[in-house]
Amino acid sequence: MKTQPQALLAACVVVLDEAGRVLLLRYGPGQPAAGAWWLPGGMLDHGEDPWTAARREMREETGIELGPVPLLIGVSHRVDVLGTGPVLDCFFHGGTLPGESDTAVRLSPEHDGHGWFDLADLPGTPLAGSLPTLTALRAAALGGTPVCLREGTAW
Repeated sequence: MKTQPQALLAACVVVLDEAGRVLLLRYGPGQPAAGAWWLPGGMLDHGEDPWTAARREMREETGIELGPVPLLIGVSHRVDVLGTGPVLDCFFHGGTLPGESDTAVRLSPEHDGHGWFDLADLPGTPLAGSLPTLTALRAAALGGTPVCLREGTAW
């Protein structure tokens, strides 16, 4: 009999540019969130820790290598994701990219666009997560104080 809760783990990366804008990727056709924008990241592979997954996902989805030292800036609990059950998201700050950051991004086949977004410009933009989540995570990245989120809302 199962008595322990079962949850999937995901790892996402918040990367800023020198103007404080957030890097978002747009999911391409055929993806569950096609047309929506979100942070680089994804589910952990079997036996993988969250920081290793964040570095792998960042490299696979953008071509950008993150440094060796993790900076956990948030954890979020989502009750049910696409019928798979609960997911715990670990969010890491990937740092600030200098200068012409767009030239550094090489998209994976699962994405068809990327951009650096000021959060004030996002209302009306289709997001795979929520704007309050991005707002809390950007503040955590800039301030160095981690946030705990439930369904994308700080508590």
